[in-house]
Amino acid sequence: MIPLHRALLVASAFLTPLTAVQPAHSAHSAHGCVSSVPYTAGTGGYDTYRIPALVITGQGTVLAFAEGRHDGAGDTGDIDVVLRRSADGGCTWGPLTVVAAGEGNTRGNPAPVVDPRSGAVVLVTSYNGGSVTEQQIMRGEVTPEQGRRVFVQRSGDDGRRFTRPRDITAEVKRPGWRWYATGPGHAVALTRGRHSPGGGAPGRLLVPANHSAAPPAGSSDTGVEPKYYGGHALYSDDGGRTWQLGFVDGTYDGATNTNETSATQLPDGRLYFTARDQNGKAPGNRLDTYSTDGGATLDRPYVVQPTLNDVPVVQGSVLQLQGPKAPLLLTAPSVPTARRAMALWSSKDAGRTFTKLLTLSDLRAAYSDLVQLGEDTVGVLYETGAKGTYETIEFRRVGVS
Repeated sequence: MIPLHRALLVASAFLTPLTAVQPAHSAHSAHGCVSSVPYTAGTGGYDTYRIPALVITGQGTVLAFAEGRHDGAGDTGDIDVVLRRSADGGCTWGPLTVVAAGEGNTRGNPAPVVDPRSGAVVLVTSYNGGSVTEQQIMRGEVTPEQGRRVFVQRSGDDGRRFTRPRDITAEVKRPGWRWYATGPGHAVALTRGRHSPGGGAPGRLLVPANHSAAPPAGSSDTGVEPKYYGGHALYSDDGGRTWQLGFVDGTYDGATNTNETSATQLPDGRLYFTARDQNGKAPGNRLDTYSTDGGATLDRPYVVQPTLNDVPVVQGSVLQLQGPKAPLLLTAPSVPTARRAMALWSSKDAGRTFTKLLTLSDLRAAYSDLVQLGEDTVGVLYETGAKGTYETIEFRRVGVS
């Protein structure tokens, strides 16, 4: 794992209090922890937990973020960003804490990253008014205050406390964009190349994201059509204090409709992006692309990744493991027509082709995120359930040879 500097302490006057609830559950084998369940629907004051995101801090603490949805499993309403911390590699979990309270509005799409220079945890999230829907936002029927906005928070004490959400929308959202979503899933700290601390730069933090655009003038479209989805990135070169837009995928041709995106940095320094194709005309549900300049531009447009045709229309996570000959990993459900059977894929050629390594479970499954726990062990945090897809968010430790 990449060594991190000592955590930067943040003045307590700027920190929001965190509330604690709910015990942890875990399963063990003779060889140690196998799985645990940090989030269970109907507990802790929430109807449903969704949208997992994972990072591991410089002190070895696993941070499992999620959305705590008060009003039901839907994407709108009163939604908080919540967190549980694990000091033993995801086997047991500390109390649930509220990192960003919706207070009747919608806060979500957590995209956390650990700043290699300071050790601080930087969290970027999305926001909209709790009374509006994605369709209303995409039709342009809401005020800017009700619409999608972007916020950043910071923790200098290993994820125990976070600064209050700070609005960075003006820095990273173009006029005319309607929908906007960060990640979801972990963001990326560049550790190789000219944008890394070792390359002489302060170090770049990059968040993959997506948006929707307004239809052109004179069009009969309303803006809810999937072709208006596009991908982009936002990045910070000063530890998350200021932000700017990177590349923008704005083809809007309906062939590929770039939606929820995950990113990782390859051993050669390039960034690899994998995205959900939201009902595009091209065959296949996963898209990918690369960037050689730290996410400022793309090497080519998003295209279908043909070796992942088993994946349905859903978010997925990607992670380049560290170590000699370490593979690139991807998690997602593995039934092309349904959200079920969470699986792990591996690529040994920088994302050109993927091979399925194993299926974690045949149960229903949806969103996921990945973290490296050791040289040959990863953690997978994913939504799953026997009767409903969002009954639990489970954490699974998986050995990778």
